[in-house]
Amino acid sequence: MQVRQKIFDTYWRFAAMRQEVFFNKINNVPPPWTSDPIINTYKFCNAYRASDRVSQYLIKKVIYDQNRSQNEEEVILRILLFKIFNKIETWEYLENKIGDYITLSNFDLNVYSDILQEAMNLGYVIYTSAYMSCASKEFGYDKKHQNHLALIDKMVVQDRVVNRIVKAKKFEDVFQLIQEYPLLGKFMAYQLATDINYSEIINFDENSFTIAGPGAERGISKCFLDTDGKTYTDIIHWMTENQEKEFQRLGLNFQSLWGRPLQAIDCQNLFCETDKYCRAAFPELKSNRKKIKSKFTSTPQAIDYFYPPKWRINDQVKESLANRLPPLEIFDFQQLDNHCQQLSLELDSLVKNTPEISDSLSKQLKKHEQKTQSKKSKALQNEETEKPQQLCLF
Repeated sequence: MQVRQKIFDTYWRFAAMRQEVFFNKINNVPPPWTSDPIINTYKFCNAYRASDRVSQYLIKKVIYDQNRSQNEEEVILRILLFKIFNKIETWEYLENKIGDYITLSNFDLNVYSDILQEAMNLGYVIYTSAYMSCASKEFGYDKKHQNHLALIDKMVVQDRVVNRIVKAKKFEDVFQLIQEYPLLGKFMAYQLATDINYSEIINFDENSFTIAGPGAERGISKCFLDTDGKTYTDIIHWMTENQEKEFQRLGLNFQSLWGRPLQAIDCQNLFCETDKYCRAAFPELKSNRKKIKSKFTSTPQAIDYFYPPKWRINDQVKESLANRLPPLEIFDFQQLDNHCQQLSLELDSLVKNTPEISDSLSKQLKKHEQKTQSKKSKALQNEETEKPQQLCLF
């Protein structure tokens, strides 16, 4: 194999930097969480797929929520329904309108369809923008969401697909089984198989099977000049197997997921993220995608990370979360100004009504304003001196 060295090395550097950001955020380190301006500017997925916000919601709230049934048919319904739309807000909108947890007993194609249509009428976007989903009228309905709900009904209620899934001998068999159904291409089938494998329904080695999505294919093409006849799948497996050597070669301190190395699904995703990163870092590379769509915006709500219990890392995760620093308290100048204005009004009123002590209060007011201005000046000076210099890695 012949690599495009600078881009190939970028793959590993990106993985290390993105994981550095992950742990800095967990530890409440104030931003910026990396010196790399591209990662600070644009939105990128985590190095580990299971650490992304939507995957975390799926694992913790949809699959393993203690208030939900762990019956295999119930779990498969929830996974498919959540992941077909892949949007937290859509799931929560459904449950709020139903007034209960989503279950097989209240899953009704027409009722759920009407609820989602109502959401769209109100201007909500019910599908994720992370990837494109098939929009054909396979089940005879005019609307995309109706056909997807009909697909879920067929898989879960009519075909009881979970019975075939639990009998699968290999991870690839689960993928092939899901891919038999319409509206699900190979990439979506692989994603769903991975999500089902997070649950207790099946328990396959994630490294035993993988495929490359369109973004990963673009990333592989950028990293390799010649793959020597190896398929995209072969390349992903090679990256998975050689990750430790490559991090050592580059002198990178890669922080794993509490001892869990990158899995094939993660290395596949990292090719997609490398493709995105290169659009900004190496715009001269030929690509049918020229820009990174989404800018990074910080979400104020911290995630209490939780992973499939069978991975046996949750005790370490809890320990790390318990030891993290308290959130940085941001000085609110607007609140200070409002407080000063209110104090001034109260003192002015008091001075007007009590002339005999007006001189004394005026002196106190001036003294208070001088102290406040001094505090604001010092805070601004500190903020200016503490701003880190952003350095480009390349």
